[in-house]
This record gives sequence, C-alpha cells and structure tokens, in this order.
Amino acid sequence: MQESAKVFGVKAESGRWLIVIAGLMTMFCLGAIYAYSVIAVPLRKVFEASPPEGYGLAVTSTEMQIPFIVFLFVFAVTMPLTGKYIEKYGPKKIALVGAVFVGLGWFLASFATSPWTLIFLYGVIGGLGVGIAYNCPIVTSTRWFPDRRGLAVGLTVLGFGFSAAIVGPLVDFLVANFGVFTMFQILGVLFFVLMVIFAFFLRFPPAGWKPKGWKPPESKAAARAELTRGEMVKTGSFYALWICYTIGTLAGLMAIGVAKSVGLEVANNAGINEAEISTLLTALMIPFACCNGFGRPLFGWITDKLAPKKMAIISFTLILLASLLIYTNPASIIAYVITFAILWLNLGGWLAIAPAATAYFFGTKDYARNYGLVFTAYGAGAVIGNILAGQAKDLFGAYIMVFPYVMALAIVGIIIAAVALKSPKPKD
Repeated sequence: MQESAKVFGVKAESGRWLIVIAGLMTMFCLGAIYAYSVIAVPLRKVFEASPPEGYGLAVTSTEMQIPFIVFLFVFAVTMPLTGKYIEKYGPKKIALVGAVFVGLGWFLASFATSPWTLIFLYGVIGGLGVGIAYNCPIVTSTRWFPDRRGLAVGLTVLGFGFSAAIVGPLVDFLVANFGVFTMFQILGVLFFVLMVIFAFFLRFPPAGWKPKGWKPPESKAAARAELTRGEMVKTGSFYALWICYTIGTLAGLMAIGVAKSVGLEVANNAGINEAEISTLLTALMIPFACCNGFGRPLFGWITDKLAPKKMAIISFTLILLASLLIYTNPASIIAYVITFAILWLNLGGWLAIAPAATAYFFGTKDYARNYGLVFTAYGAGAVIGNILAGQAKDLFGAYIMVFPYVMALAIVGIIIAAVALKSPKPKD
C-alpha cells in the first residue's frame, strides 16, 4: 500500500510537496497579522479624525498595540485546544473552521469604531481563526515527511513569516484606493476564499505510510520518542523546550512590534530626522519579513542536520550578538538593519525549530496536542517581549535599553539548551 499511495493522482513521494505548497499558502493567510504595524497607521488616523471623516478619539500608541497583542495571545492559547480535533476530524475540516473565523475577523474589523472594539472584532475573532487553523498544515507536513521533517515544516510555515512582505504593500494600495475599512473587507474575503481552496489539499497519509526506500533511523532518540501530552509534561525536556521557545520568540516578536520605533530612535541618535528616514524604515519591513519567512526552512533544514539542541544554542548566540551590536552602536543605521534582520530571522527560525524539536523529542503519535501545548510559549513571548520593550521606553526613555535584557535572556537560553534540551529517558 505504501508504494501505491498517491496524492491527487501523483506518486506520494512527489505529490506530497503539493501539500507543503497548500500549507504554505494557508500560512500566508494566517501570517497577515505581522502586517499590523502597517495597518495601525491609517487606522489610527481614522479613529482620531474629527467626524464625519473619523471618530474624534484620543488614541494612545499602547491602545493601538493591544489588538495586536490580544490577537497573538488568543492565537497561542487557542492552538493547543485544536490538536485532538485535528486528529479526530482531520486537518481539512478544522482548517475550514479556521477559515471562517479568519475571514470574519478581518471583515468585521471594518466595523471597529475604536481600538477597544477592534480588540474583539479583530484580535479575538481573528486570533481564534489563526489558532484553530495554524496547526493543520504543520501536523500534515510532519506526517508526510518523516524523512525531512524540519525542512518540510520550515517550508510550510514560510508563508506565515513572508506574509507581511506582500500584505504590507497590498494594505497600502487598498487603503489608498478604497479606504482602510474597505481594505479589511477585501482581505477578509480574500483570505477566506484562499483558505477554503487550500484546505482541501490537507489530508493525512494512509496509516503506516512512509517514503519509499526510507527507514526510520535506528537510534535511541527515535526509540524513545512516542509520548502522549500527559507523559510529555512530566519530562524536564518539555519545560526546557518551552522556556527556550519563549525566549526565542520573545526577541523576534519584540523586534516586530518596535522595528520602526527603534529605527526612528537610532536615526535620531545619528542626527537624521523622521521625514528623511521614515520611507526607508517602512521599506525595510520587506527584507525583514523575508528574513522571518526564509528563517523557517533554513533553520528547519539545519535542525535536521544538527538536532534541536545545537540549533537552539546557535540561535541564542545570534540573538546575543545582534543585541550587543545595536546596544553598543545606538546611532548606526547599519547596526540597526543587521540586528533586526537577525532577530526577525530567528523568530522564523524558532517557528521551525520548536515543531521539529517537539516531534524529535516526543514523537508524532500525539504530535498535534503536544506541539499545541509547546506553542503556548509563543503567546508568552509575545506578551513578555512587548511589555519589556514598553517598560524600557517608559523607564529609561529609549527602546535601545531593552537589549541588555534580551542579551541576559539569550544567555539563559544557551545554558538551558545546553543542559536540559535533550530527549527524555526511555521508560524501563
């Protein structure tokens, strides 16, 4: 049965790449949240404009960030709850449910009259949709690629990280031609249609299927790697992975949240005014998003070669050096670009390292529920990273002052990865 298995009429060994492409496109729709900083600018202007053009509100920067934080938090909390349903009903049906919520979240955002209504219409409903659908492509790719798990997962989640590079300019075009609220409606319909189409590509392989000619590695790590969620949480490896994942995503999500603000701060230190640098800083979101996107297959591929522990140590070392670079060069645009490219790259990297590590340490038998729980670290990173950045600005008057904390956390990550990020001991 293995050798005759096909994917949409194509021999499975080749056809399974169609599933990766479908997963990538699904992730593209889900990852549009990373373009929020582009959306928030025109949206805030509407909230603050006097009637009838707007709502005449006094809106703070913190208020405009709350929908973004809530979206990511709801996303991270929801995803662990969907694992058992993916196993029970299959990835296609769950992805279709997610498509409904994602489409509604974007469409209903067009009716927001303040940041607080946006929290529910966009942050909660949209976050639920992403949380419901996110694990469907990942679990599917994991099942079809036991031989290239890190690469397949990395390519699948590439769409999530790369999304902002396309959605950002698209948002600017739609806002300029149709207005910010019509933009929400157009994107809501677009994402819903795309997700429905590609959901029909998501299906698990036949029971017992494996790539022709491939044999599971006969190693101790492979032999001890089939744990249920209940068994996983009793291991130190789970907590080590969760903490490492929190630190890795904390640095990257903070970088996404304050990228332009830090760029303006660095430019000001260099004697460059906002009018001269603003366009460049907006344009830099595209290569940053590309780093985030391509960090996933790159780090996934390296994880396949080196194993999660070594890849985690490499990642934290990069975060440490990048943070040190900008902290010691607070007036250098070049240092800013290098630092934020590395931080965005590492965020993408951890979204490949962590799912691959979950399968590597705990197996694929209960993978959807296991990785769902591990993924709550992403939500913790989103909240902690943004709070750290805001506190650094409020207490010290500069976002640059957050980077010593990031460096300290990176060192903690290196130590935990080196000591505790390892396969659980097999049961006697």
